[in-house]
Amino acid sequence: MAAVSFKNRCTVKPAEPTYNGILPLSELDQIGTITHIPTIYFYQQPSENWLNPSDKVFKTLKDSLSFALVHFYPLAGRLRWIGRGRLELECNAAGVELVEAESRAKLQDLGDLSPRPEYNYLVPAVDYTLPIQELPLVLVQLTRFQCGGISLSFTISHAVADGPSALHFIFEWARIARREPLGLPPFLDRKVLQAGEPPVSYPLLDHAEFDHPPLLIGQTDNIEERKKMTTVSMLKLSEIQVKKLKNMANEGHCNDIGRPFSRYETVTGHLWRCACKARGHKAEQTTALGVCVDSRSRMQPPLPLGYFGNATLDVIALSRSGELVSKPLGYASSKIRRAIVSVTEEYVRSGIEYLKNQPDLTKFQDLHALGGDEGPFYGNPNLGVVSWLTLPIYGLDFGWGKEIHMGPGTHDFDGDSLILPNPNEEGGLIVALCLQVCHMEAFKKHFYEDII
Repeated sequence: MAAVSFKNRCTVKPAEPTYNGILPLSELDQIGTITHIPTIYFYQQPSENWLNPSDKVFKTLKDSLSFALVHFYPLAGRLRWIGRGRLELECNAAGVELVEAESRAKLQDLGDLSPRPEYNYLVPAVDYTLPIQELPLVLVQLTRFQCGGISLSFTISHAVADGPSALHFIFEWARIARREPLGLPPFLDRKVLQAGEPPVSYPLLDHAEFDHPPLLIGQTDNIEERKKMTTVSMLKLSEIQVKKLKNMANEGHCNDIGRPFSRYETVTGHLWRCACKARGHKAEQTTALGVCVDSRSRMQPPLPLGYFGNATLDVIALSRSGELVSKPLGYASSKIRRAIVSVTEEYVRSGIEYLKNQPDLTKFQDLHALGGDEGPFYGNPNLGVVSWLTLPIYGLDFGWGKEIHMGPGTHDFDGDSLILPNPNEEGGLIVALCLQVCHMEAFKKHFYEDII
C-alpha cells in the first residue's frame, strides 16, 4: 500500500474555557509505558447522507472532539519534565492533533485488516525528536480509501490515560458526535492514587515488578535483543480451543486454587509456555511474565466511576523455562493466578509509596519510542500479556455506523501481546502477538499443536 496523502491537519482545542494550571500526576502515571499507544478502527463507506458535503465526516469529528475536550480537558494539555525522572501535566488547552488523509488503496487490499507495516501510514506519527512539552497527548487520523471505506486511528499518551480511560474518552466523544448526552463524566482528581492519600503508613511489600526483568543466560544487558527484527501475528482461538485449554489448565488444579482458572490465566499460561519453547530457552533460564492488573475495583473503597488516569499496575510471574514446558499448563496458570491475587489495596498503596521514595523514576519507564534502553524490557526471555477481554473495545459509532474491524495499531516490541475477544465468534479469542521474526513460526506451531 502506498503512503497516504494528507488533506487536512488541524489542532482541536476545547470548545469552552477549561481549567488552566498544573494537574499533578500519580506515581502510576509515570512508570511503564509513557509514550503513545495506538488503536485503529475500520469502517465501510458511510451512507449517502455522510458524503454531502464531502467534509461532513471530518467536520463532525472536529466539532464533537472540541466539545469532548471540555470534559476531558487534561488530554488537551502538555506533559513536561520536572526533574528526577518525573512528569507533570500542564492543562493549557494547547489542543490535540486531527489529520485527514487519503489512500490510493482499497480496504480489501489490507486483507483481514491485521496489523502490518502498512499500518504505519494509517496511524498518526508522533515526532519524539521534539521536546515532550511540544507533543500533543492525543493524535487522531481519519484515512479515506478508494473504495469509500475509512479508518479512524487514535494514539494517546499512556502517561495521561490507561486503556480503560482512553476508551472512556473515545466512546464519550462518539456519543457527543451522535448528539447524545455524556454518559459518564470523567473523574479527574488523581489525588486518590497519590502517595500519602490517605496519609496511612503501609508496610513495604516485595514489588518484583519494579525490578528489571531477567536477562538471557550469558548476557549482561538486553541491548542486542532490543535491536532484533520483530513481526506481529493475529492468532485466533475458537471457543472449542479455549475450552480445551481451560480443561488442560484446570485438570488436577481445581482443589488447589479455589475456582477454575479464567480465560486470561489459561491462555496467558499457554502463551508463556509456547514462547519458551519457540525461543529455545535452556531449562534453567529464568523468565518473567508481566501481567497488567486494573486496581480500580481492588481499592477500598473502589476508585470513583470514571477515574481518568492510570490505575493499572504491572505485576510479575516468575519461573524457569524448563519448569514451564515440562509441567502441565496448570503450573503456568497458577503462577499467573498468584501474581494477580497479590494486587490488593495494601499492595497498590505500598507500591505507590515505594515509587514516591525513589530518587529517580527513569529506570521504571518504558521509553521504547524515545530511544531509551534503561526501562523494563519484556522481550526475550520475557513476555507481557495485556487483557482487553473485559474492555468495551467494540461498537464505536460516531454516527455513520459501527466498525467492521478494530485492533491495536502498530506495536513492534518483542514480547508485547494482547488478548481480545473475537467479535465474530462468541467465546472465541484473538491474540495479537509481537515476537522476533526468528521465533514466530515456531511459536505458531506450538500455539496450535499443543492444544490437545
